[in-house]
Amino acid sequence: MAIKQWHIYLVRCADDSLYAGISLNPERRCIEHNQQRSRASRYVWARRPANLVWQRSVANHSQALKLEIRLKRLTKAKKEQLLQQDAAWLSLLHT
Repeated sequence: MAIKQWHIYLVRCADDSLYAGISLNPERRCIEHNQQRSRASRYVWARRPANLVWQRSVANHSQALKLEIRLKRLTKAKKEQLLQQDAAWLSLLHT
């Protein structure tokens, strides 16, 4: 049985906002946000189209949930920093 690899991700919405989430497959999840209202987050659905702009693999589902909470609490400026600097990702891990 293959080990499932969890990811945290950011999508950029049409209004330039950033939405954070977790998924086993961020590319598929982005498609769902854009094309399947029943599977999309309400936030992203209202601001389509959204593009996957950042993702990182994490150890497991528990870590993904914890990091998602931290990521959602960041300001937009801090999220933008994640897109530019790997050091910002490392600081998120150790917060």
